[in-house]
Amino acid sequence: MTTRADAPELTLRGIALGFLITILFTAANLYLGLKIGLTFATSIPAAVISMALLKGFKNSTIFENNIVQTIASAAGTLAAIGFVLPGLIMVGWWQSFDYWTTFWVCAIGGILGVLFSVPLRRALVTGSDLPYPEGVAAAAVLQVGSETTEGAVENKAGLRVIVMGSIASAAYSALAATQIAAGEVGKWFRIGAVGTGLDATLSFALIGAGHLVGLTVGLAILWGLVLGFGIVTPFLTWLHGTPEAAEAIWRHDVRFFGAGVIGVAALWTLSQLIIPIVKGLADSLAASRARKAGKQILPIEERDIPVSMLGIGLAILIVPIAWVLVGFIQAGPLAPYVAPLVAGGVIYVIVAGAIVAAVCGYMAGLIGASNSPVSGLGILGIVGAGLLLAFFVKPVVPAGATPHLVALAIFLTALIFSAATISNDNLQDLKTGQLVGATPWKQQVALMIGVVCGSLVIPFTLDLLNKAYGFAPLHGAAAKEALAAPQAVLISTLAQGVLGAGLDWAVIGSGGAVGVLLIIIDAVLGRMGKRRVPPLAVGLGIYLPMGATLPVVIGSIIGHFYEKRARTEVGQRTGVMLASGFIVGDGLFGVLLAGLIVVTGKGAPLALVGEDFATPALVIGVVVFAALTAWLYRRTAQIAKTLP
Repeated sequence: MTTRADAPELTLRGIALGFLITILFTAANLYLGLKIGLTFATSIPAAVISMALLKGFKNSTIFENNIVQTIASAAGTLAAIGFVLPGLIMVGWWQSFDYWTTFWVCAIGGILGVLFSVPLRRALVTGSDLPYPEGVAAAAVLQVGSETTEGAVENKAGLRVIVMGSIASAAYSALAATQIAAGEVGKWFRIGAVGTGLDATLSFALIGAGHLVGLTVGLAILWGLVLGFGIVTPFLTWLHGTPEAAEAIWRHDVRFFGAGVIGVAALWTLSQLIIPIVKGLADSLAASRARKAGKQILPIEERDIPVSMLGIGLAILIVPIAWVLVGFIQAGPLAPYVAPLVAGGVIYVIVAGAIVAAVCGYMAGLIGASNSPVSGLGILGIVGAGLLLAFFVKPVVPAGATPHLVALAIFLTALIFSAATISNDNLQDLKTGQLVGATPWKQQVALMIGVVCGSLVIPFTLDLLNKAYGFAPLHGAAAKEALAAPQAVLISTLAQGVLGAGLDWAVIGSGGAVGVLLIIIDAVLGRMGKRRVPPLAVGLGIYLPMGATLPVVIGSIIGHFYEKRARTEVGQRTGVMLASGFIVGDGLFGVLLAGLIVVTGKGAPLALVGEDFATPALVIGVVVFAALTAWLYRRTAQIAKTLP
């Protein structure tokens, strides 16, 4: 009989399956994050896939499935590096993503996040009453799926729904790539003395993202759309007397108005957590010390990587941190100052990394990894790096070194942000492990494996997407197919502003003032018990192109009505699988299409018709997309009803 001590947990087949899922989810998450500034939680879909596939092995266990979801979720979370690194392209410092430099930025930061979060497990997971919503949900899925016959049936159905959603999503994207069906419906127009626009991308990934973020966030984004495109853009076109230039005004002015809202909202959300973080850490650490005083032998479920090993790992990481900083600094006018800059950079990354690990871990436990405002930490990171460089370095370097200082601030922030995102996810995974009885040190090793897996995929994917689509520039008009990468634009803009490269602070400040007003409105609605309006989501609605956000709003509404009709938790989980499938299929096809664009050198390598087919394509696209969406949700509901 298999005992807990020898039950399969950290296995080669589990690692291999985790890596394969990582390739799919990391690429899809990176594409989605660059497109609309949102990523999706991969733990539950990964757990469902793992349980369905490993069920064929007689000795597969809940612990092995937990390792698979841990690897996949860590790698999927690391895709959030797309919120920072593209800034180096936007400011003109990089023209492409060097594979090994990008790999080391992701791997170093991610492993730092793991090392810093290990000591926090007992303080913030076993020794606290933080809810960890996603960790608890993933544990429930693992327990039901691994230990009951009904759960096994649900897993098979869930995998079938994920595949169905992925195929349908990729198929429509392929049809749109042929230009037989439209990929987008929209137009900028004028009404009298004002101008504005309406736009919606026909993308299942965006519908899926809306389903996953929920109605509250979706309606908040709708507020942003109304504010940005229904009030601010028309007002500015009237003020300037240029209704025909609505698109240009949105890009040059309204977008940075939205950036002001995002910045204030992210920092406010973060500030709200400071007191709970400090109190929670103090209480939990005190409880941990009290337990240690008993000198009891730790059970398997309480065995972490030894502190001595963590110290050795941290000491070893100093070498690659210094190495990547030397390479980056020597590539420009800051080269003569490489020694002090590398020393200061290493200290900043380690100190700031330790701080963000604690902050992100607590935020994940309090409100969940998906809702955690890591963008606020990105803003703090870039402002902190920028101010340090502005005060201590800029006065002693040549005037022409400012662009290099801006790039260095972004590079340092990327290292810290990798640690932040992984810490944000890791404690959620460790909570799942605690609830299912996993071995912490094995899960912590799996977290590092997940970081390396994601780091292997991200550089290639980033460079491919950059070559095929490009990123929206900080200034001027973007190509139609350019990826918005909203957080990267905001962080890069702040870096330039802090280091004196110039910013329209009046527009950003106006957005910040509206952000304060939205915070007040949100607080009042919360006290009244009404549906809240997250200010950060409102800012995204103003900042992002309507084509990227309106489908998210629609998806949130569709998901809301689907869940109301589904009623049961099984039905709701099946809907999550469909939405996840939408994102995976659309994201993977977007990456594959990027490969074709790069290889063929054609902007539309699959096009079968020309621009003269635009009107029929519009009709075909709307009809097919709507009909396919309705059928997929109806079919998913039918599958859910057959489940026990």
